[in-house]
Amino acid sequence: MSTPAAILVLEDGRTFRGDSYGAEGETFGEAVFATGMTGYQETLTDPSYHRQVVVMTTPHVGNTGVNDEDPESSRIWVSGYVVRDPARVPSNWRSRRSLDDALREQGVVGISGIDTRALTRHLRERGAMRVGISTTSDADALLARVRESGQMAGTELADEVSTAEAYVVPAVGEKRFTVAALDLGIKANTPRMMAERGIETHVLPATSSLEDVLAVQPDGLFFSNGPGDPAATTHQIEVLQGALAQGVPYFGICFGNQLFGRALGFGTYKLGYGHRGINQPVMDRTTGKVEVTAHNHGFAVDAPLEGSTSTLYGEASVSHVCLNDDVVEGLELRDDQGRLTAFSVQYHPEAAAGPHDAAYLFDRFCDLMGEKL
Repeated sequence: MSTPAAILVLEDGRTFRGDSYGAEGETFGEAVFATGMTGYQETLTDPSYHRQVVVMTTPHVGNTGVNDEDPESSRIWVSGYVVRDPARVPSNWRSRRSLDDALREQGVVGISGIDTRALTRHLRERGAMRVGISTTSDADALLARVRESGQMAGTELADEVSTAEAYVVPAVGEKRFTVAALDLGIKANTPRMMAERGIETHVLPATSSLEDVLAVQPDGLFFSNGPGDPAATTHQIEVLQGALAQGVPYFGICFGNQLFGRALGFGTYKLGYGHRGINQPVMDRTTGKVEVTAHNHGFAVDAPLEGSTSTLYGEASVSHVCLNDDVVEGLELRDDQGRLTAFSVQYHPEAAAGPHDAAYLFDRFCDLMGEKL
């Protein structure tokens, strides 16, 4: 049986023709590219990719199929998927189904057989933009619908990916700390890494109030990664400001870094094409060490790279910087005695597919909570 044809149209009119991959139909989102050569299953199930059409820069995708152990959430979140050469037959002892079948089962529309290198170069030069993939429309009709679709800027999405009900991930072994984790799009490996360090994690819905957070009697507060524009978010920022005012130790990742920046009075802005991959060099300025890190962000914090800034909650400064482009990759807050009270990073120390250079940040969070006790 022949594979149906598919078409991809960017909002500036650039068009690519290929084969259907995954579900047939039509989908829209923001076109972004990811540079990781491994970990496609973790990428697909990362809630931060909600409403995004992910272009894989590595040419061969699906070689190891899909297993039941590696998902970062309960479903595939990408709104569309673009690959050059999909695996004809998956081969791995843990594989339970092909990637094509998994996409089809979950209704994710994709396209294969196109020049993903040309598409990636286009997005690098022109920036991330709206896109449509279709197996049912012609180019002109699809372009019109792409231009009518929603923009990522100005969109609040955390509520759409968050858990509906609070749940607890118990500590492994002896319990040392209790953490309230606001689920803005949390990945499964985050509470898992906390549990390994003796942390009992109470995962709370994104709509939780400061009272809900404090009811857990937490030793620390955590804000997860997640999708959307941080400038469109207000409720979670107010919760974080209330917690900082009460001296609750804080750790944030990705979206949690952006909201931390806004809570401290900094702005945020949309990057041209963002950072998405598992090979980004970042310097931890507190130690001088350089880490290879996993990224997935289209927005960044606008904070001065040098010196500190006085805030209502202490002195804030940039703790991590991307060595490719000097984008802010971490913030820290210190009290008037110079003691660390809160920190965040823009990248993913919990990246299940690796690299694992930044796993120490969970230990830093434990140290921070330990000092508070």
